[in-house]
Amino acid sequence: MSDLRTVRQELSQELKDILAYWQKYGPDPVGGGYYGQVDYKNFPKTDAPKGIVLNSRIVWTFAAAARHTQHDEYLTYAERAYKYIDRFFRDKQNGGVYWLVDYKGEPLQPVKHLYGQSFAIYGLSEYYRATKHEPALAFAREIYDRMVRHAWDSAKGGFIDARARDWSPTDDFVMSNRANGETKTMNTHLHILEAFTNLYRAWPDPGLNRQIRGLIDVFLNHIIDPKTYRMHLFLDDNWKIRRTAVSYGHDIEASWLLAEAAEVLHDEALLKKVKNVCIRMARAAATGVESDGGMNYEYDPKTGHVNRERSWWVMSEAMVGFMNAYQLTKEKQFLDKSLKSWEFIRKYMLDTKNGEWFSGIDEKHNVLGSVKISMWKCPYHNGRACIEMVDRLTT
Repeated sequence: MSDLRTVRQELSQELKDILAYWQKYGPDPVGGGYYGQVDYKNFPKTDAPKGIVLNSRIVWTFAAAARHTQHDEYLTYAERAYKYIDRFFRDKQNGGVYWLVDYKGEPLQPVKHLYGQSFAIYGLSEYYRATKHEPALAFAREIYDRMVRHAWDSAKGGFIDARARDWSPTDDFVMSNRANGETKTMNTHLHILEAFTNLYRAWPDPGLNRQIRGLIDVFLNHIIDPKTYRMHLFLDDNWKIRRTAVSYGHDIEASWLLAEAAEVLHDEALLKKVKNVCIRMARAAATGVESDGGMNYEYDPKTGHVNRERSWWVMSEAMVGFMNAYQLTKEKQFLDKSLKSWEFIRKYMLDTKNGEWFSGIDEKHNVLGSVKISMWKCPYHNGRACIEMVDRLTT
């Protein structure tokens, strides 16, 4: 077994390296904020659109890193993304944030996807926690209010995946296929839960407490299969399953985010119940891990096809999720899987020439993908994994 102090040191250094990459190659000196796309050779696509998910994740990462390391230099980079969101993504007429703007900051897709709203809350609440900048918390609370008022299903529970620019119903969905009746998704609910949990740390409101409890109930009663402890990905208004697939990365990610959500509520009975489910989810997700330590991306139970890509975000979440399972159970197998995830990342995913991580690796360890920065490729999964692991390995 690797020496845990050495692993902690390696991950602490890796966090610094990730942040240094984004400090050097992320900022857009002409358009403001951060580039929407940068390739593997670190050349930016200067006219690439800019998404709320990427920008919110940048805010979160640098704000969280500032709190974690006590290095205020990181706040400058968090502030850069925060100000860009406030200026260009914020819908000052209808509330909430746009999904996508062009490289000049003009709205391209002003639709209110709940996934994007959630990440805005996640980043803004973390920025407030790091700076105590009250307007950031007020902005997060405003988005929360719009989400609950216009997208929360008070009858069936959970949230509808998207609303139009003015928060009226829409068929313009990004995370799911509206034509197939997919109005509620696991992915969106997971990140709403994550965002509301972080907002609660900054603003322990009774109504927000009830929303977090409601979201946990949604996972326990509708999203997590009680037989397999895998999650259903696409559902309709009434929580009927519309598409089946196994997402190993989301299963292991949810196994620790659910526990985190229950912890902030300080309800011991609920926490015990959730932790038991989380352990079972980690056991189920472990079937996606190959002998080299890499976790597969997805499995289709209907066709039997396995997507064996090892994605940067899946490997990040595997490292944290299995460490969380080890802390809950003290079973060595989970610790071994967590450490082996890091070994896989260090061996195959780190771009030692040009910095940061490759977006994916195939089953033969060939590099996949072409961008280091994009709407989805961000510093949040790997940066957060480093922060979580350093904290969890601190004794």
